[in-house]
Amino acid sequence: MPSAQSAKPSRQAARPASEADLPATYEEALSELERLVAQLDAGQLPLDQLLGHYERGTRLLAFCRGRLQAVEQQIRVLEGGEAKPWDPA
Repeated sequence: MPSAQSAKPSRQAARPASEADLPATYEEALSELERLVAQLDAGQLPLDQLLGHYERGTRLLAFCRGRLQAVEQQIRVLEGGEAKPWDPA
């Protein structure tokens, strides 16, 4: 008798997120996130794919936020702990 686990197809979204699942850079993560948002906005995905894209998007968003916070912290260290306004000039 086959086990219940072998009878079900495996779903990538069901496994826990790991560092290996995430892009190597902020720019790659942002690009993938933008593609996912465009697909979600189109409204043409089946429900399972919609959920998987949403879950992937939340992981990518958390990754991007983490990278931005790390850079902000490094800038504060370089500026002696004081946040300064951005001057593009």
